[in-house]
Amino acid sequence: MLIRHFKLLTIYFMSMAYIYVGLRHFIDPDFFLAIMPNYLTFHLELVYLSGIAEVSLGLMLLSKKTRIAGAIGLIILLILVFPANIHLVQSELSQSLLGVTKSQSIYRLPFQGLLISISYWHSKNN
Repeated sequence: MLIRHFKLLTIYFMSMAYIYVGLRHFIDPDFFLAIMPNYLTFHLELVYLSGIAEVSLGLMLLSKKTRIAGAIGLIILLILVFPANIHLVQSELSQSLLGVTKSQSIYRLPFQGLLISISYWHSKNN
């Protein structure tokens, strides 16, 4: 019972977090542009597309009918945006634009795995 309540709490928290961060893609796209790997094209379009995905998938977590698909979509999205986190570790320019150190950007990397694990947990009906 306690685990079910905790899971529901994390569903609502993660949903709101993804919706918020997704909206930030439109409010402050420069933040996300700063970590776009150079080998990608259409940077602004990808920032907007990932913002739409985060908002949509965050909303999908809220409904039992769409929660599994939303959680699986988030796993895919988190894997797809991971190169931006790696780029942040490798790029002093990106670090300076965001005001983070290389160490701080390295510390962010494991959180992607944690977020994927939580999304996987949310994809299960238990």
